[in-house]
Amino acid sequence: MSEQRRERGIAAYARIFDVPQETVAAVMEEQVGSVFADEAFTAAGGTAWGGQLLTDRDRAIAVLTALIAQGVFDDRLSTYAALAGRQGLDLDALSELMVLLAGYLGYARTSLAMHAIREATPAQRLP
Repeated sequence: MSEQRRERGIAAYARIFDVPQETVAAVMEEQVGSVFADEAFTAAGGTAWGGQLLTDRDRAIAVLTALIAQGVFDDRLSTYAALAGRQGLDLDALSELMVLLAGYLGYARTSLAMHAIREATPAQRLP
């Protein structure tokens, strides 16, 4: 059962990162080590990314919100912004999300997030 869950997790990460499934394990292990990668795959193979009640769009919004709340503005934020884009959230929608979050998380934090999102989506930049 745990190997099946790990494989579902690898498939979820392939979808999240938009990379071929056969490269996911090597990329993750290079970034965070094999022990942490295995834990992440096992977690992602459960309801976190495999449940039926949330869409990948819902999950992208939730993860973006969590990352911003924690002050994470690096490539992890841009990765989930890209996932959100693939799920139909364009720069206008992400801007609206940042405006909503500004009231709850603060303008300083969400303006940093908006900058990172705009850098990650240069083709969609507003004039």
